[in-house]
Order: sequence, then structure tokens, then C-alpha cells
Amino acid sequence: METRSFLPRRRIFVSYHHEGDQQYYDHFHLFFDETFGVICDRSVDRLVDTDDPEYVMRRIREKYIKGTSCTVVLCGADSWRRKYIDWEICATLNQGGGLIGINLPTNPLTEDGKFVVPSRLHVNIRSGYAGWHQWSDLLQSPVALNAWIEAALTRSKSLIDNSQPTRRRNV
Repeated sequence: METRSFLPRRRIFVSYHHEGDQQYYDHFHLFFDETFGVICDRSVDRLVDTDDPEYVMRRIREKYIKGTSCTVVLCGADSWRRKYIDWEICATLNQGGGLIGINLPTNPLTEDGKFVVPSRLHVNIRSGYAGWHQWSDLLQSPVALNAWIEAALTRSKSLIDNSQPTRRRNV
């Protein structure tokens, strides 16, 4: 008799710039909602009418991050500018959740050949806590997302760097 090892169904939170990257979220949700239980922020800025980052992060933790295993940040051209993406990453790190950045085709290279990502995500990629992957790799092998999530969940919490001040406004 063959025994199969099944991984638990993970719930993931997806952070992205709604105006710029909605089509990528829609595609992501279509492919992965049944497998992972994709939770999107449903545009926090319209649901929480305040600019108090501590209050908003608490609401994000309570309403969206709590009960999830990992946050996936879809990084497009303007993601680095968005205060709510920064706050969602901060709330994820405060909870000790896994963190993955996925670089979208809309994110252009800078003159020195680098991608611009939200700074809080960047420092956690550099520390080794957050994973960094390409959208094209996800399209070529959708099953890779499971491995990326499991890897994110095994990283040491001591690698978390959440020391940056929270973004107060969009750039």
C-alpha cells in the first residue's frame, strides 16, 4: 500500500498595488485560491479610514494576517511607493509569518540593473528571511509556489528585520 505525504493547505495573504497590478492578482487568485486559500487585502485604504499606521497594522493583523501562514507580495512598478504594502509587510513580520516577494513583469530594472521593491521587503530578502522569485518562474512551474511557501515557513525568525520606520505616505 502506497502512503502519500500531503502538505497542509496553507492560507496566504497577498499584498499588491491594486491600481497597477490587479490583473496579476486576478491571475494569481484564479490559479491558487483552491490550493492555498488566497486572502487578499481587499484594499485596506478603503476599509480603514485613518492614516494611523499602528491602528491600521492592528486591523490588518486581526482581519487579514491572523490565521495565515505566509504573505506574498506581488511587486510591480509602484509597489515600493505604497504605504499599505509596507504596513502589510510590517504586520506580517510582527506576527512572524513567512514572507515572499514575487517580481512582476511591470517592475522595470533600474539603471544599475536592479529591481525596485518595498524597502521592508528588500531588507528581509537581504537578511535571508524573505524569498524573492520571478513571476515568469511561477508561470512556468505553478507547483513551485508550494515549495516557496514551505521554505519561507522554515526560515529562522531571528532573520526578521522590522526595524525600519513605517511609511507615512505614498510617494
